[in-house]
Amino acid sequence: MKNQNKYSNREKYLFMFLLITAIVIISKLFYLQIVNASELKARGATFRDNSQTMVYERGMIIDAQGNILAKSVKAKDIYADPKTLQSALKKKFNDEKELEENIHRISSDIAKILNKESSAIYDLLTRDLSWVSLARQVDIDKANQIAELGIPGIGFTDTYKRVYPANTMYSSILGIVNMAGDGVEGIEYYYNEALKGEIAFSEDNEFISEQINKQISNIKGVGYNLVLTIDPTIQHLIEQSLDDIVEKYTPERATILAMEPSSGKILGMASRPTFDPNNYFNTDINDRKNLAVSMIYEPGSTFKIITGAAAIEEKVVTANQIFYDPGYYIVGSKRIVNWDSYLKSHGNITFADGMKLSSNVVLAQVANLMGKDVFYTYLKSFGFGSKTKIDIAGEEQGLLINIDRVKSLELATMSFGQANLVTPIQLLSAICAVANGGKLMQPYILDKIVTKDNQIVFQNSPKLVRQVISESTSAIMTDILVGVVNEGTGRRAQIPGIKVAGKTGTAQKIDPKTGTYSEKDFIVSFVAYAPADNPKIAVLVVIDSPIAEVVQGGTLAGPYAKKIIENSLQYYGIPVAADTQSYLNNLNSSNYQEGLMKDNQANTNPSIEHLEKGEVVVPDLKGLTMRQVGELLGKLNLRYSFSGTGLAVKQFPESGQIVNQGDIIEVIFK
Repeated sequence: MKNQNKYSNREKYLFMFLLITAIVIISKLFYLQIVNASELKARGATFRDNSQTMVYERGMIIDAQGNILAKSVKAKDIYADPKTLQSALKKKFNDEKELEENIHRISSDIAKILNKESSAIYDLLTRDLSWVSLARQVDIDKANQIAELGIPGIGFTDTYKRVYPANTMYSSILGIVNMAGDGVEGIEYYYNEALKGEIAFSEDNEFISEQINKQISNIKGVGYNLVLTIDPTIQHLIEQSLDDIVEKYTPERATILAMEPSSGKILGMASRPTFDPNNYFNTDINDRKNLAVSMIYEPGSTFKIITGAAAIEEKVVTANQIFYDPGYYIVGSKRIVNWDSYLKSHGNITFADGMKLSSNVVLAQVANLMGKDVFYTYLKSFGFGSKTKIDIAGEEQGLLINIDRVKSLELATMSFGQANLVTPIQLLSAICAVANGGKLMQPYILDKIVTKDNQIVFQNSPKLVRQVISESTSAIMTDILVGVVNEGTGRRAQIPGIKVAGKTGTAQKIDPKTGTYSEKDFIVSFVAYAPADNPKIAVLVVIDSPIAEVVQGGTLAGPYAKKIIENSLQYYGIPVAADTQSYLNNLNSSNYQEGLMKDNQANTNPSIEHLEKGEVVVPDLKGLTMRQVGELLGKLNLRYSFSGTGLAVKQFPESGQIVNQGDIIEVIFK
């Protein structure tokens, strides 16, 4: 009996414990579900929202002159709790019709502020849900307008929105950032971790990764700023040129690329079609491609520079070696002709003259003398068939025909830029090696990575890939290319007072219907560098399928290469002829300047006084930008050396002194 009572008491105690536990749990659930429901929903909404949005300030992207190209600004994500909203309205309006009218009114008020369809907002607010997203990355002022409406169940979370002040300018370089705050194209993608403050690079970034990881470490939430090598003046010239090309010739595509030959530094690049990264959602993905690194094409006669450099380096030919050019060249059963085959034959001409006349016949003979094995060695050494590893997303590697498939015909056509596929960045990098003494440099677009307070954490520098040809071969080819511009097919790129080395290119495109080369559809191009004996800039212009009466690289692309180089040299302070037309003044009023840092307008029109022949009065340069100083001194046939950045604060000689044209003016910028 005692044992029975004992077990009975235990059962009672256990029952009471379980009952109390159940009551506690039920009470807690009641509190969570009923009493504290709104707060929990808000927390849940916030959590869900934060899990899919950028909650840190991404680093800025800045050009070489300090203009902000991309930045993150504070914004708000807006969400709603439809159940809370409907419950609150039901307490005020018992009539269903009146309730619906008020939800419609609220939807309309929100839609007007967000510039959305009222019906779309209404659909969200009437759902049987506790959380819906109304809008992402809303400007603060618009979010405040919605908050002032005092609508129950509407909430906000902090975020950042990516803004591109220059709109379409730089777009193919910069790329875009998705709604989650990650870069997905261009520089934004390639340096995503640095911009987010997470230094961890892929294998493609191995060179930079090694150096950065030795110097810095960071935590998520503090993004670094990127300073690019892109010069805004040169970029403006490129953008203007592309706009003009599109207006005049309505091509399918076009791209222009500018590089410093000695270092591989990218000075400017742009493509058409283009897009606005501030509003990319409805943009065709093809319009967002950076053609300078992704376009794969047969380069045509610009490639003769590579063939010639390889042949001279191998001592297969000399500049003065004689070739017979009857206007055609028989390879097996095929006849190779020159672009001007409708004219009489060129007869016996030197290799240098063959380059001036852009003779396919001469270059085919040169390739035959070299042989495919030697030729392929140089093609790979110059970097064709592989990526340059430029630090921007989207680079293609081009295509070299498998050497086993190369017969006499393929070898001949390869010599003048058909059969193999290249990218603009590959071609210009290779030609810069011809220009700079034979050094193939790895192209790069990042100058440095800095902290928010402008402390340098990584400084990029030129990287030599390999010595491709000798300095002597480089000098010989440069002399030949100067001849192309002065006396040959590249005359439209002549700059008075400046030695320009260049080459035209006109390549037939494959007709997709026939699978053979088209007689009407071409890719035209022009490549040039200057001053030829010490090049500061190299420019490649590529125009795909232009519509014009005369479709030739020298005619269509040459003038734009000249314009960019000529004005860039003025900008650098390298003297050109006094009567040279300048486009630099137009840049200040350019649409591309909108949203960027404006130039200081103080003292932009100092008086210019000409004295005896060859003499000039030094103008007052104080307060001018580097660009303005270069333009002004260039018009006076004066050179200048400089130090610092910003605005001119000192000059030697001082303003008002008489100097001779060609003299050097020292300018200090601060």
